[in-house]
Amino acid sequence: MMDIISTTPFYHSNGTDFGNGSFEEEYEDEDDHVELRRSLNIMSIIVYCLAFVLGVLGNGVVIWVTGFKMKKTVNTIWFLNLAVADFLFTAFLPLSVTYTAMDFHWPFGRFMCKLNSTVGFLNMFASVYILVVISVDRYVSVVWPVWAQNHRSVRKASCVSLGVWVLALFLSSPYFIFRDTGASFHNKDIINCFSNFALSDDYDTPAVNQLRQFRHQAMTITRFLLGFVVPFTIVVSCYAVIIHRLRRNRSLARSGRPFKIIAAVISAFFLCWAPYHIMALIELVNHVATDFSNTLDHVTTIGVPIATSLAFLNSCLNPLLYVFMGQDFKEKIRRSILKVLESAFQEEQSRSNTYTNSGFTTRSKERSFSDAEV
Repeated sequence: MMDIISTTPFYHSNGTDFGNGSFEEEYEDEDDHVELRRSLNIMSIIVYCLAFVLGVLGNGVVIWVTGFKMKKTVNTIWFLNLAVADFLFTAFLPLSVTYTAMDFHWPFGRFMCKLNSTVGFLNMFASVYILVVISVDRYVSVVWPVWAQNHRSVRKASCVSLGVWVLALFLSSPYFIFRDTGASFHNKDIINCFSNFALSDDYDTPAVNQLRQFRHQAMTITRFLLGFVVPFTIVVSCYAVIIHRLRRNRSLARSGRPFKIIAAVISAFFLCWAPYHIMALIELVNHVATDFSNTLDHVTTIGVPIATSLAFLNSCLNPLLYVFMGQDFKEKIRRSILKVLESAFQEEQSRSNTYTNSGFTTRSKERSFSDAEV
């Protein structure tokens, strides 16, 4: 039933990815879920439209301010690249909305099917690793503020950002290769956009199905490890050290704002992406298992649209988390949008840090974290 619930470039779509038997086995209890899937599809369309409007507007404003209205700093480089990744993805959301609204008929051709999926995963990898870079930058600013003051530069930040995009493009390129279009099993007039891991229309030859299953497993596990486990581990580790350092400084520990921002960053990252990766693993396990489980199939039928919607929402949450939580929201809401974002992204240009031969003062620590906190 994968072509019924797969409404996004993230999901594998139509049973052809798995090579676990005939299409009849995939659809034998289709009628049991018609109403449920219809409700989930409506929910998905609403969420995608919301993510599109908020994501394009929010990230568009961030790009406008950081790219054209502000002096380039390390922080503005990070947030500009994060906003570009999210804006690029949300700009393609009308394709997913149309696909869902047309009962999963893809009218845009094979190239756009490939491109839409690739952009989706490009956003996932780029935004995740940009968050990793931001976390490492914050870690360095707190743990080694003197070194950070002397070595952090716009040029180096731009080079690191370029490296992130190259890595994200490399990790997302297989989806451009494997994504394909084909007629639906039940209605030849319906064209599905799906992942054809075997690059073949042969679903009868055991060797071809084995190759399809192997590539499906490899892609899912690689995405889980490199798109979630490794980045999340780095982010948590960086903030664990930051929290430990801040707790040793009583003057900083009295302020709850850094801890709230850290909690928001980690929680949003986990809540938006963990469900999607868990659903992908459940779907993989169920379709490579010897005995197909209807229970797990019901779980993915309900869970995949919800989990994917959460992942989509992450692209419009970032401007809120990294801009409006930088300082007191009530104070910022009274300002103009330009002043709000300039205040949120601005780095300290003049620091009254008093360094000694053996270290630095408490005030220098506080301002170093303030830069990383934004």
